[in-house]
Amino acid sequence: MSVEVKPGYKQTEVGVIPEDWAISTVGAEFSIQLGKMLDAEKNVGVPKPYLGNRAVQWGRIDLADIGEIKLTPSDLQRFRLRKCDLLVCEGGEIGRAAVWQQPIEECYYQKALHRLRPIRGYNVQLMLYMLHWLASAGFLLNFVTQTSIAHLPKDKFETLPIPRPPTKAEQEAIAEALSDVDALLGALDRLIAKKRDLKQAAMQQLLTGQTRLPGFRGEWKETTLGQIGECIIGLTYKPENVVEHGLLVLRSSNVQNGGLAYEDNVHVNLEVAEHLYTRPGDILVCVRNGSRALIGKCAVIDEAAAGVTFGAFMSVFRTKHWRFIVHAFQSEDIQRQIRDNIGATINQITNKDMKAFCVRLPSEEEQTAIAAVLSDMDAELSALEARRDKTRALKQAMMQELFTGRTRLIPHDATRTEVKA
Repeated sequence: MSVEVKPGYKQTEVGVIPEDWAISTVGAEFSIQLGKMLDAEKNVGVPKPYLGNRAVQWGRIDLADIGEIKLTPSDLQRFRLRKCDLLVCEGGEIGRAAVWQQPIEECYYQKALHRLRPIRGYNVQLMLYMLHWLASAGFLLNFVTQTSIAHLPKDKFETLPIPRPPTKAEQEAIAEALSDVDALLGALDRLIAKKRDLKQAAMQQLLTGQTRLPGFRGEWKETTLGQIGECIIGLTYKPENVVEHGLLVLRSSNVQNGGLAYEDNVHVNLEVAEHLYTRPGDILVCVRNGSRALIGKCAVIDEAAAGVTFGAFMSVFRTKHWRFIVHAFQSEDIQRQIRDNIGATINQITNKDMKAFCVRLPSEEEQTAIAAVLSDMDAELSALEARRDKTRALKQAMMQELFTGRTRLIPHDATRTEVKA
C-alpha cells in the first residue's frame, strides 16, 4: 500500500524526510574502528585504562567501569580515544552509545565497542540521538548478526542508512534541542536519587524511634509480625487453569517501584478460598523469586486491586498496622532479616520466617503520623518519576518529529554553512 507523501517530502528506507535532506550511511559519514581484543595471556605492553561495553550507557560513560589492559606502542596510537569520539556497543544492548568527552586524559577501548569519527562533518551528538531513535524503533535490528550472541558487525554497521540534514546549522539545532531534554532528564534523575536518599534516612530515623515526631513520647513495643497480623501464602494453580479472562492472580511482576502495575497479568479459572481474595490494606510481598534481590519487595493492595488473588510465590501480610508496616518492610531492619532468612538453595522466605520478623511499634497515633510523613515523601517521589517518564516520552516524540523533518528548527531555505559533501 502506497503512503501519501506531502509536497516537499520524499519516501526513503528510513521513512519520510524533507526533499532537501539526503539519505547517507554510517560508513559514508564516519570512520569506524573496533577496539582492542582483550586477552590477558597474549596482551603485552604498558598497562593503560580502557572502556568496555558496560561502561558505555546511553549518552554517558560510567567511569566506575573502567578497567586496565596492556598495550603495545602501536596499540597506544591506534586505540587511544580522542575527545568527541562516539562509542557504540557492538554487542549486549546493540547500538547503545555515548560521546567520549575526555573526563580523564588518557583512555583506550576494547573490541566490544565501535569507535566513530566523522569524515564529512556529520554532527557526532546528532548521530548519538539518531542511534537511540533507530534502536528504539527496532530498525537497528535489521543490521544485527544473530549467532550464539547477537552483535553488530562493522560491515553491516557501515551500511546503516541515516538521514542527513544538509546544513551544519540544522544538524546542530536538532542535537542541541535533544541535549536540552537530556539535561532536564539528568536533573530529574539527580533530584529523584536525592529524594530517595532523604526518604531512606527518614525511615532509618522514624521507624526505629531514633527521631520522634513532635508531641510523641513513650516506649515502643517489641513484637513480631506473627503477633500483630496474619501471613497468608498465595494460590497454587496449574497451566491448564490459566485463561484469557478470569480471576487476576497478582505475581512478582505486578509489584513495581513500591506500587502495583498491570502490564504482565495472569488470569485463572478456579474457585478460591475466601482468605485468598485480596483486601484493601493487605501488604503483598514477594517471598520467592529467581532473583534474591527481589525477595521482600512489596506493595499495598488498594481499592482497585481488592477482590483478586495472588500467586504461590507471593504472600499477603494482613494487619491493622499496615500503614506503618508497609514502610517498615522497606527499612534496613526488615531487609536485613529477609537477607538472613533467604534459603541457601531456593531464593525464598517462608511464612514461618516472616512471622518471626521482629518489629518495634509505637502507639497507633504515632504510627499514623510516621506513615503520613513517609507517604508524603513517596507521593513526591512518584510525582517526580511521573514527570521524568513524561519527559522521556516527550524526547521520543521529539526524535520522531526532528529526524523525519516534520518539525524544522531552522528555515530550510535559509543561507547556512553546508555540511561537506
